[in-house]
Amino acid sequence: MVFRQRNSQRFEMEMSAAEVKRAAMAQPPSSPALLNGSEILVRCLQAEGVKYLWGYPGGAVLYIYDALYKQDAIQHVLVRHEQAAVHAADGYARATGEVGVALVTSGPGVTNAVTGIATAYMDSIPMVIVTGQVPTHAIGLDAFQECDAVGITRPVVKHNFLVKDVRDLALTMKKAFHIARSGRPGPVVVDVPKDVSRETAPFSYPATIEMRSYNPVKKGHGGQIRKAVQLLLQAKRPYIYTGGGVVQGNASAELRELVALLGYPCTNTLMGLGAMPAGDPRFLGMLGMHGTYEANMTMQNCDVLLAVGARFDDRVIGSPKHFASVARKIVHVDIDPSSISKRVRVDIPIVGDVKDVLQELIVQLREAQAKPDAAALAAWWSQIAEWRSRECLKYKPSSEIIKPQFVVDLLWQLTKDSDAYITSDVGQHQMWAAQYYRFDEPRRWINSGGLGTMGVGLPYAMGIKLAKPESDVFCITGEGSIQMCIQELSTCQQYKTPVKIIALNNRYLGMVRQWQQLDYGGRYSHSYMDALPDFVKLAEAYGHVGILVEKPGDVEAALREAIRLKDRTVFVDIRTDPTENVWPMVKAGKGISEMLLGSEDL
Repeated sequence: MVFRQRNSQRFEMEMSAAEVKRAAMAQPPSSPALLNGSEILVRCLQAEGVKYLWGYPGGAVLYIYDALYKQDAIQHVLVRHEQAAVHAADGYARATGEVGVALVTSGPGVTNAVTGIATAYMDSIPMVIVTGQVPTHAIGLDAFQECDAVGITRPVVKHNFLVKDVRDLALTMKKAFHIARSGRPGPVVVDVPKDVSRETAPFSYPATIEMRSYNPVKKGHGGQIRKAVQLLLQAKRPYIYTGGGVVQGNASAELRELVALLGYPCTNTLMGLGAMPAGDPRFLGMLGMHGTYEANMTMQNCDVLLAVGARFDDRVIGSPKHFASVARKIVHVDIDPSSISKRVRVDIPIVGDVKDVLQELIVQLREAQAKPDAAALAAWWSQIAEWRSRECLKYKPSSEIIKPQFVVDLLWQLTKDSDAYITSDVGQHQMWAAQYYRFDEPRRWINSGGLGTMGVGLPYAMGIKLAKPESDVFCITGEGSIQMCIQELSTCQQYKTPVKIIALNNRYLGMVRQWQQLDYGGRYSHSYMDALPDFVKLAEAYGHVGILVEKPGDVEAALREAIRLKDRTVFVDIRTDPTENVWPMVKAGKGISEMLLGSEDL
């Protein structure tokens, strides 16, 4: 079997004691039961501890749905579109760290799910997506609702399987879950033909797995870590740059300990927000295209950079040529060797689990005789303070028109002392949420980073609310994005997931309009929303609460009311300034320090 994966090596894995116990409870090994493929599939999900399954039925998966009907250990959530099934499972995985699971039928069920799969792939989210397929004898004959699920999803999965024999199904499912959650996480597709879901075989869940070419490195190389320690302690202008890998790797505590130990400045990418508390004075805010002035200037001018679980992508460093124009030494820690030196040449690569590597870094730093250069560090912090004094996120409040920054900042003020989760769609509202909602904990900020998928916010919120029923879950969205999966308001009603939708409604596809203003001479080609629905009435039609806000003085009361209505989904339609732009901004092709701080820089 050929295995395709970003980090491919050889491996052998044993289940945890809990997994062995669950598998044993599922079926005594001494007398394996004869089950059909659908029953085997459900037993596998139960053995993996799956609590929720998002899906949409169709002909190719009806045997599977029949097996789900006969059990109550797994709650199935019927979405209104397959894309939302994958997004909801994705949001669940991002908030909990567990594997999200979705089930779709063949043909259009698969193709509708592809956007959700690609979204999870780009952000390294652990997922297993079960897709129905036409019977094996009909594959390749253009049967009704047939598509090549393996071929279509191959570029956007960590791995995928086509199960042609029911006797292989249990082992395949165990492999799928292990691949999804180990190493650099990612989505795995398991394509199950209808006859495989109907045929019978003895069931037993494997205790061990052997696969070729996959053994992700966990421990970082000791020699490389020693070199990194020496370099960090010699730095005059150090910087710690972290991405989504720290969040996905559950390494936030280690990052905070490292920053406290060294006293170095730290920044998070869009996907890494919450790994460092926003209120920590050593945190410089998000960096990148819409990052803070101080975060970007520190990135460009540091002499030693520790990059952890980050990719140096185009939205972070801008032009690689401009970034390379300043000499610096780079230490790069990542579980995926293919991510290291992909866009930026690094000096000390460390392949390994970020949590393990940071733990070892901390141990060696504590044992080291040398200490950071206090005088140089003080001078560096003085320079950073000067950059900070620009107050790049400051905006002009208005008593006449609602500023979107004001809404997000006020929402933070009202929820900062509660266990709140914030999802977003993609666009201006996403950037304002990232800039003005100050995340102090990881996995509280759920958005699509790599693919930039509109429509994810509401399904994400649904998935999180099931996982965290006692927490408040807010979806910050725009009037364009919310309409891409707005049918899921029906799912919210059926499954009683009372989320709060905060729509920053500026009647434009805001980020498109901003680029058209800055780069296309103000030619607003098809970015204005001419025929918007009455969102209040639409929310009410789905059985929810709708609130319209048109004046700045009414924003706080509306947000408080939404929070007060704990058991209701609330849609707050807030009419915001249609001319407001996201600042700071690094234009395409420019360097990270070539920032526009406002309209005065145009």
